[in-house]
Amino acid sequence: MCNLQCAGGKCGCCPVAKTAKVLLVIGGLNWGLVGLGVLMGQGLESLNVVHLVLGNWPIVEGIVYILVGLAAVLKIFGCRCKKCKAACSACAAEDKKDEKVEAKM
Repeated sequence: MCNLQCAGGKCGCCPVAKTAKVLLVIGGLNWGLVGLGVLMGQGLESLNVVHLVLGNWPIVEGIVYILVGLAAVLKIFGCRCKKCKAACSACAAEDKKDEKVEAKM
């Protein structure tokens, strides 16, 4: 998956890669709040936002957790679609140009 500097500051990734980034932020914040709730002695479910929002629908809650897990796997291995490859290869070519300019200075 591309980083935020791809395509001149705008991520040129596909919608799947962008969605994965959003899911990772949501999942990270949720687990941070769960950890905070445990440390404060409130219990595991006290600050779990996903459970608070979707607690009445345990199947949907499970699907959200699976999607966050799949987003993490996508982040580990990277998106290999044509759009993401093109955006990241453009960044790599731009980085090589920058390295050559720095080397000449």
